[in-house]
Amino acid sequence: MVFKTRHIASGLLMAAVALTSVTSCATRRAEPERDTQNMAYLYNPMTNPFNPLYRVINEGGERSTLSVKLFTSELFFSEANPTGEPLASITVNVTLVNQTHGGMISDRAESEVTINRNDGHREYTINVPLTTYDSVEYIADIRVTDNNVRRRVQKFIRFDRVTELSPFNFWLTSVSGRFEPYIPVAMSDDSFLLHYNGPQEDTIYMHRYGYFDHAPYAPFVMLPERRVAREPEEVTAHRWANDNPLTFPERGIYLLTTDSTGNRGFTVFNFGDDYPNTSTPETLIETLAYLATGEEMRSMREHENPKIAIDEFWIARSDNIERSRELLRIYYNRVIYANLYFTSFKEGWRSDRGMIYIIYGPPDKLYKSARGEEWGYSRSTVRSRWGGRYDVEEGYLWFNFRHTASRFTTNHYMLSRTDATPTFWNRAIQSWRNGIVFRVDNPENILQVERGASN
Repeated sequence: MVFKTRHIASGLLMAAVALTSVTSCATRRAEPERDTQNMAYLYNPMTNPFNPLYRVINEGGERSTLSVKLFTSELFFSEANPTGEPLASITVNVTLVNQTHGGMISDRAESEVTINRNDGHREYTINVPLTTYDSVEYIADIRVTDNNVRRRVQKFIRFDRVTELSPFNFWLTSVSGRFEPYIPVAMSDDSFLLHYNGPQEDTIYMHRYGYFDHAPYAPFVMLPERRVAREPEEVTAHRWANDNPLTFPERGIYLLTTDSTGNRGFTVFNFGDDYPNTSTPETLIETLAYLATGEEMRSMREHENPKIAIDEFWIARSDNIERSRELLRIYYNRVIYANLYFTSFKEGWRSDRGMIYIIYGPPDKLYKSARGEEWGYSRSTVRSRWGGRYDVEEGYLWFNFRHTASRFTTNHYMLSRTDATPTFWNRAIQSWRNGIVFRVDNPENILQVERGASN
């Protein structure tokens, strides 16, 4: 693998941040003339097969490092080069935005990499150094381009150097040393070593909070969000040493820190050993919370054979077994993708974004900003005639998600709720229960199951 990395700019530049503003909560808005900021491809696996992983670690001094993990199976290799070997060409561009000082651009960096498939590696990591300073919060705007096919993905990562206990001063490695997890999710039998770029300490405090097992309210329910308990269920002290690995045997939230009060630190999550998949009857039942009634959920949990109960639930959705199987497949695929995209201190399917994604599918419009995300779903085209002229109106059903601070994660977004959406939501749920995958642009429910779709 051949690297070429350079800083394009350093220091605080007086330039505006190219982020789209999120409007106030509404179900409609005027469309821009040039829709250049639509990022809906990010949450649509059919149009975005390119999915790098990202991690930021504060190294100390005035340096942080962005690591981008690429998977060989997702890259395009071409032999159309002077060597005749299968090569992939990747460029990583980073724009670093200083959120503490008015959203100014504080650094730019670029890394160009050539990867040879004959090296035989399944994954590659690109490390990009960034100039950062203490007491500052940042957003990294990352654009990864597969140059052979001109395919690009964009990612926004929030991180900070506000205190010595910033979660970005910590990172994990497996006890075997064979891999470093980019996503802080552990299974019950995993063992990890915790590393820290801060003052050396002898003790790690593990604050364990209970597993968050609530699904969100329907979009039109105007009730406060359910939150993680303020106090941990248990606090344990562990000797900090390379021969003393950490384990996370129970489902829950584990805040690791050198501070016995647990105000800040690095968080590891245990969502169960089948996360992010839905391989157990318990998970298959729990994720039906949006479709099944309370009585149906109780009946499936108490059934002597839960797998049979789950099959019976889906078979009852249609008089056609094949259609029921397709409906089931689409629903649970969306659950898995919701886990991959939207997990925070709870599984992605339990998040507000996950709820909308599962029921409505990937959005047709996606706008991101420093404040949150705005999703749009295309509604039926309305054609009206006035004299000899026809007018066409393309409307959208909009959902606004605002980024919300959490001591456990930077990926927590809350739906800006409105009581203007119960009609669509109720029709969507009824459509699924009638054996039809709901689409906002299909109000009469004439669309049959999405044959061959995986989202």
